[in-house]
Amino acid sequence: MYSIDQLEAFVATAKTGSFSAAARTLNKAQSVVSQHVINLEIDCNAILFDRSGRYPQLTQAGKKLLSHAQVLLAQHQRLRSCVQHLDKPFISELTIGLDEGIPFQKLSSIVNQLEIDFPNTALEFFTASSIDIIDLIDTERAVTGIIFSELSIPSHIDYESIGSIKFDIYVASAHPLAQQETNNLASLKLHRQLLMRSRNNKSSNFQLALSPDIWYADNYYVLLELTLQGNGWCLLPNHIANEYVKGGQLVLLPSEFHDMGWQASVDVIQHHRYSLEPMFKQFRHALRQLLTP
Repeated sequence: MYSIDQLEAFVATAKTGSFSAAARTLNKAQSVVSQHVINLEIDCNAILFDRSGRYPQLTQAGKKLLSHAQVLLAQHQRLRSCVQHLDKPFISELTIGLDEGIPFQKLSSIVNQLEIDFPNTALEFFTASSIDIIDLIDTERAVTGIIFSELSIPSHIDYESIGSIKFDIYVASAHPLAQQETNNLASLKLHRQLLMRSRNNKSSNFQLALSPDIWYADNYYVLLELTLQGNGWCLLPNHIANEYVKGGQLVLLPSEFHDMGWQASVDVIQHHRYSLEPMFKQFRHALRQLLTP
């Protein structure tokens, strides 16, 4: 019968593309990883990798097994985590990562209720880009995050959507782009772009680099200030830009197209090690009201 070691070797090989890379990932000898895969093929009575080329390629049987193996390993990780924490005392600290591009006017009332229900809990808040918050959750430096949705989230992080935020392209009222109608996205490449990027140099799925001339920041309020100073065009959350549009300092990019904005989904994420703990579960449920009118 197949083992966890066999499944880990199989999934790692499929993910990395070679037995040697899988061995480095698992911190095992390559011969051990290869033998685990061979034993799994024997147990399954199927060839899982085509080894005729330079690198192993998944066969049809391997492709069919891969998703099931990934799910089983994820569940095994959760089971192992649960067992390790069966005798742990109640967690008395809640560390929250916040993307500053998300409005938090209702967060105070949510936190105040949490304090009433869990009076001995200490709270800590981080502000960072969504991608950096995912890293904080991944390393358990924070246990709950409020972020813009990302396509790639580690399997041991639980998430749920709580709403969306509208983004639009803005420029300073004195910027050349404010004086003319933009006919296509290609024309934006002629002007500097101001772009959100994480501290490890990763950009969000909807923060696409279009211009060859880009200035980066990991904070929407820094991007706002750069935009106000006429340093370039920027995709900003409407709730951050609205005050300055009303004051005449910013303008929505004049465009021939009706709407060049983006509706970004907002997620609450939690490390699975904590997501079913009563305090974290209650906090996650309360955050569903964060973006409601």
